[in-house]
Amino acid sequence: MNKMKNFSDKQNQLLFWGCFAALAATSFGFIVRTQVIGAWGIEFGLSETEKGEIFGVGLWPFCISIILFSLIVDRIGYGLSMIIAFGLHVVSAIVTILADGYWMLYIGTFILALGNGTVEAAINPVVATIYPKEKTKWLNILHAGWPAGLVLGGILAILMGPETSWKWKVALVLIPVIIYGFVLWGRKFPVQERVKAGVSYKDMLSEAGALGFFLILYIVLLEINRVAGLSPLVEGELFSLPHISLTLLLVAVTMAYYLYTESYGRPLFIILLLIMVPLATTELGTDSWITELMVPFLGDNAGWVVVYTALIMMILRFYAGPIVHRISPLGLLALSSAIALVGLMILSGATGFMIFIAATIYGLGKTFFWPTMLGVAGERFPKGGALTLNAITGVGMLAAGVFGAAFLGNIQDKQIDRDLMAQNPAVHAKAMGDEKSSIFGDYKPIDQQKVSSLSSSDKSVISNIQTNAKQGALSTVAVFPAIMLVSYLGMMMYFRSIGGYRPIHLNEEEISEDSVDTLGEEE
Repeated sequence: MNKMKNFSDKQNQLLFWGCFAALAATSFGFIVRTQVIGAWGIEFGLSETEKGEIFGVGLWPFCISIILFSLIVDRIGYGLSMIIAFGLHVVSAIVTILADGYWMLYIGTFILALGNGTVEAAINPVVATIYPKEKTKWLNILHAGWPAGLVLGGILAILMGPETSWKWKVALVLIPVIIYGFVLWGRKFPVQERVKAGVSYKDMLSEAGALGFFLILYIVLLEINRVAGLSPLVEGELFSLPHISLTLLLVAVTMAYYLYTESYGRPLFIILLLIMVPLATTELGTDSWITELMVPFLGDNAGWVVVYTALIMMILRFYAGPIVHRISPLGLLALSSAIALVGLMILSGATGFMIFIAATIYGLGKTFFWPTMLGVAGERFPKGGALTLNAITGVGMLAAGVFGAAFLGNIQDKQIDRDLMAQNPAVHAKAMGDEKSSIFGDYKPIDQQKVSSLSSSDKSVISNIQTNAKQGALSTVAVFPAIMLVSYLGMMMYFRSIGGYRPIHLNEEEISEDSVDTLGEEE
């Protein structure tokens, strides 16, 4: 019996570290893009908003694959899912290296995001199944793989130096991809907790419900609407409905989902999905841009800010267990929001050594956001299986991709346009490009080709205004952790009113109306 247990423990450990390596591979692609986006902007004449859109497409398609595979992963198997992820990662690297402009960069990054989503569709439920009694702890440790990839990938990209072609830096992504492919090849995966407990497929879908499905599909169709160049029903409005054909599809599919599940979704789960919008913008939206935002202050050393904050995350996530034991998951999320708020506010105006201090505070704040939200979803909605667990991650990536990254770029473009016009209309007339459109409406970006032909004094004027715009973007994004803080405090008050927060375990014969979340409708 002991030999069997030891064997099982060893297999679980190997499987866990294989999943850890796969997650590290996904962040390699993320950190490399932050290091080469400046070179892409110069070589292909990209606006700040277009850079944000490329950052964004590295995130939102993630939702498509993670939700799709969450629906079928129990049937096709986790092993096949990881093989598909491996193939997508390889193809993405090839397409990106061969890119000759915005759209090939966009497509290559799109494929990368699909591969990343496929990875997480498998690894999150696998780890939650291996450690059903300590989900929050082990999901935090698993997601130390994300900052680990940021640290390793960032260091390698930075050490290659600015003179090294961005193509070689993109090729770095293949290193961790090959590693996780080797570690997980032929590995046996466990039966998911929901399946083992006999929870039906319909009951799984009911946890997310029609409202959860609507939210996910709406954001996806909004971005498809933009990429396809279709006119929204309300022109230029952030929350407009997409083109009428896509809107009809949205309504029809959502109604079909409701008719099948007869559920609008668990109210608390819908709240968690909505909170992921500011959470993902705070973490991933800021991380996408922070290297670019720090260039005026740190020059070629700006990339170290992401690496440094990622190192903080990696170390602390390994010690999540004792922290969660002392502080409830919701208490930890509230505390993290307050710390991130302070860090971003200081970072927005920091210079010199204060950048280091502010980055430390920001890194501490964002550390536990993502995996602890996964832990809460896994602990409170185990009947949702892979779907509810991965929908949290999916909506986060989707929101950061469609809204967050582009939002930070758009803030800069509009502020540069406005301030340059106010301070120096002559330079404004010489430097501005043609009007472009985004999900946040029309805007006028700086034309990099025009800027290259300007005098050094005119370039200096533009550079100073760009620096101020970058600082303004960081101060603006600080509103998001403030929203999160209020939300988590509200949830803490709710759980206190019903006797406190506690996990739900499907393998216990205590799943009753008293043990489930009763915020809104009951099971």
